[in-house]
Amino acid sequence: MNALLLAVDVPPISNVTIWGAGPLGFNKTAAIYVFAALATMLVFMLGTRRKDALVPAGLLQNTAESGVGFVRNQIIMQTMGTDGLQYLPYLTALFFFIFFSSITEIIPFVQFPANARFGMPLTLALATWVIYNVVGVAKQGPLHYLKNSLIPPGVPKPILLLVIPIEFVSTFIVRPFSLMVRLFANMLAGHLILVTFAALSAGLWAAKVTVVIMPFSFGLLVAMTGFEILVAFLQAFIFTILTAVYIDSSMHPSH
Repeated sequence: MNALLLAVDVPPISNVTIWGAGPLGFNKTAAIYVFAALATMLVFMLGTRRKDALVPAGLLQNTAESGVGFVRNQIIMQTMGTDGLQYLPYLTALFFFIFFSSITEIIPFVQFPANARFGMPLTLALATWVIYNVVGVAKQGPLHYLKNSLIPPGVPKPILLLVIPIEFVSTFIVRPFSLMVRLFANMLAGHLILVTFAALSAGLWAAKVTVVIMPFSFGLLVAMTGFEILVAFLQAFIFTILTAVYIDSSMHPSH
């Protein structure tokens, strides 16, 4: 075991999450977000070029139409109904942007999900916070929105002093914080696990006596890399569907 640990040159955690900045502070994380933004725009720009075609043609057009259909049918219609179709462009772009900026975890020579840094998850969570609050004020009016957000239906008046602070913290503080932490923590955890298994696989390769079990560790590394594709999709889906749920709760109060 000591020989294995010496053979594994595990970098400090800062080396797998932080890179030196280039000109104007541009670094690897920023480059991934530029890629995600361009990829999201490219999918829809090229995917909607043949709007008159009855049958989608080409990978990009099929990807764009499938992505829009998925967000429309599995997110908006399931949580918001037809009233939520006006938010289809935003929610679709949100889904693809988060997916593209997370899937870079499995791209060779990149191998890092940009959402493992909390800056952009926090920005997206704050955007969701602003949107559902603005929608709530616009649809219900400031006073009614505040009342409907803080006072659940059927709560006895004697315990409102306890319920109102809890609802305030839950609605206006915990929601954006949980959105940010869920995306950031899951992508960072997956990245650190892959780095750990990659380092251990390299150590097993260097330690001659344990080379017999190298195929097992390498196979597990490949399987976990494939699992990261599912994680990237699920995190994009969860963030987007929670955004839809919060907007719907602002549009359609429970009482």
